[in-house]
Amino acid sequence: MRTRRIWLTAVAVTAGIAGVLTLQGVVGTDGLDPEPESGGRSSGPVVSTMRTPALEVSGAEAAYQDEDTGPFSMLAVSWADPSRTVDGVIKVRAHSRKTGEWGRWLTLGSEGEAASDGAARPGLRGVSEPAWTGPSDGVEVRVEGRGSAGLPEGLRVDLVDPGSSRVVRAEPAAYAVGSTEEETATPTAPAPEPSESATAPEPTPVGTPTADGTAPSASATAPEPSASTSEPAPATPSPSVSTTPPPAAPVSTVPRPPIVTRAEWGADETMNDEAAAYGTEVKVAFVHHTAQNNDYSCADSAAIMRGLHTLHVKTNGWKDLGYNFIVDKCGTVFEGRKGGVDLPVVGAQTYGFNTDTTGIAVIGSYTGVDAPAAAKTAVARVAAWKLGQYRHDPAGSTTVKAVIDNGKYTAGTDVTFRRISGHRDGFATECPGTTLYGQLPALRNWAAGPVAGLAVSSVSGAGKSGGTYYTRGAVTVRWTATTPAAFITRYELLVDGTSVASESGTATSAAATLPPGSHQVQVRATHQSGRVATSAAVTVVAETTPPTFPVKPSLALRAGTVEPTAVPVTLSWRAADTAALKNVKLTAPVQVTYLPTTLSSAKTAAPGVTTAFPMTAYDQAGNTATASGTAAPALLQETAAVKSGTWAARSSSSYLGGGSLSTSSANASLGWTFTGRSVAWVVSRASGSGQAHVYLDGAKVATVDLKSDTVKYRDAVFTKSWTTGGTHTLKVVNVGTAGRPTITTDGIVYLR
Repeated sequence: MRTRRIWLTAVAVTAGIAGVLTLQGVVGTDGLDPEPESGGRSSGPVVSTMRTPALEVSGAEAAYQDEDTGPFSMLAVSWADPSRTVDGVIKVRAHSRKTGEWGRWLTLGSEGEAASDGAARPGLRGVSEPAWTGPSDGVEVRVEGRGSAGLPEGLRVDLVDPGSSRVVRAEPAAYAVGSTEEETATPTAPAPEPSESATAPEPTPVGTPTADGTAPSASATAPEPSASTSEPAPATPSPSVSTTPPPAAPVSTVPRPPIVTRAEWGADETMNDEAAAYGTEVKVAFVHHTAQNNDYSCADSAAIMRGLHTLHVKTNGWKDLGYNFIVDKCGTVFEGRKGGVDLPVVGAQTYGFNTDTTGIAVIGSYTGVDAPAAAKTAVARVAAWKLGQYRHDPAGSTTVKAVIDNGKYTAGTDVTFRRISGHRDGFATECPGTTLYGQLPALRNWAAGPVAGLAVSSVSGAGKSGGTYYTRGAVTVRWTATTPAAFITRYELLVDGTSVASESGTATSAAATLPPGSHQVQVRATHQSGRVATSAAVTVVAETTPPTFPVKPSLALRAGTVEPTAVPVTLSWRAADTAALKNVKLTAPVQVTYLPTTLSSAKTAAPGVTTAFPMTAYDQAGNTATASGTAAPALLQETAAVKSGTWAARSSSSYLGGGSLSTSSANASLGWTFTGRSVAWVVSRASGSGQAHVYLDGAKVATVDLKSDTVKYRDAVFTKSWTTGGTHTLKVVNVGTAGRPTITTDGIVYLR
């Protein structure tokens, strides 16, 4: 049996960041044994429960530990005075029902005073950031004050069990491929509050901008509440706020993204039956993060929603969730405050500027951590949809009057906001986190268009040389864009400015067949806003002329070691193309690919047989041409020569045919007559070898020095080739060099 105790301790910890709603440390689902998904949507509320044990305070320190609390998955620390904050540090940790172990310590920021929400409410409390712990059954809290005022009275820990449900989430993939879901019918409006009755005007049509370049709208003129986080005050209602919603929601200029309704995530509407309040439009979308840890599972998102709902109502004292929309890291959008997602519901999200704005919060902390692309895409989609209902450009700006002193702006101050702004733009807070705030320009571009980063990435069915593509005609053009596909209506492939193919916004390629000639190829993207972007052009040349071989492949003997089965030869060729030669490939007796600038290659050929060397030339368009050369090496042993002078026979397996002739006599000669187009003289060489004169067809053509620092056998030291075959005589004459008069020869090799 675990024990329960309340205790005091001094702790040394790091301060949290005040002014943001916080969601921490998710570890698992909303229950240990959740019911299996039924394949349908849940139709009823999920009852959440909350226990509120008090902390014992001693001076500037307080602590609480209970190792048997019963089940909970979310917590917050609260205190009696909603105008106070904790000047110090709040740390909590939970005991996991799954692992049976204590989790890590989490530091909670102090949110400041909790505002009233349209009526004087008993029991409003100051509250910390909420922390998601996952299924837990024990808690430990430590609070250390640092200021002279001490800790606020009435400190307690609020433990929320959000229950479990079979909520079916909207598919995150919808944000990757782009939804074309039509605007839904206006939901049934909640009962109006009798104290507020202003109605909303018709949305201003496109093309009637105000001085700031945006469509005109009604603006708030009455003060907002005296609260630090965001809720409207119970004082005289703003003229722009109405508890009677418009009879019909304006149709947006862009598609509505999929949204998980309150019924679908299991909102318990019995916690508070007050009707929603309405402005006249949505002028600004404020982006938030719930802050702290991001390691929750998206399977927990519905339970997190229920936990936040419970804390906002039962701890903060608000009539409902503060945010209008909440997005998890998988990109699922949840309906927040009730009243109709397509109506201008007044939330409790940017204190001083709650009316005629909407709040979109991302579950997690995004200071120093990049928000997932799916979450950012979802935020931008919701913002574009809500602003599009009132014909506002998501990339634009507008001026909003502060209706209450909120710690950053005084009442009556005209404040210029970007249409998509961060919470920190209107209130003294770090929210939506430094990293996410820095990404708001990209979100504005995604929401407003045109498509950014559009470029042709490749053209398949074509080869590329320099900056030009070459094809025989049929190509597939691929492209990339930095704007997510969810915002793109369609792509078009342009050839010389004319659209030849149209694809969906999720496509990344299109095919076309080009007529002969040079063409300019581009991609055009239409954003959901209607704005159009066109990529830079690439040049694509369509041509069907094959390459040629101005110099056909041919072979000649080359210097090197002659093996009994491999004679060294040189393969030579030259290919050309009217457009762009790509490469030349040798297909036999080995397979080799050569650059277009390569004109020769060292090879070998077996003696006594004809070896073919077929080659194929390819141009960048894919046209081809073939040509082939052959080699038929033949050996003439030394014994086949006409001799003059004294020669001695030698035997060794190192010689061709096992034998050779050697002489030390000056002017001793050997002569061979052959019919062919290339010839090589084959000798043995050593450090004492001498020199020989070489004659071809009776004319002296070279004097060859056979000296070698290493012993070499069957070495082709002299070669000669002709363009055509013929009958020739090769004669070698020993020079009789002083000190090294000896030469040793095997014979000759020639190509027939």
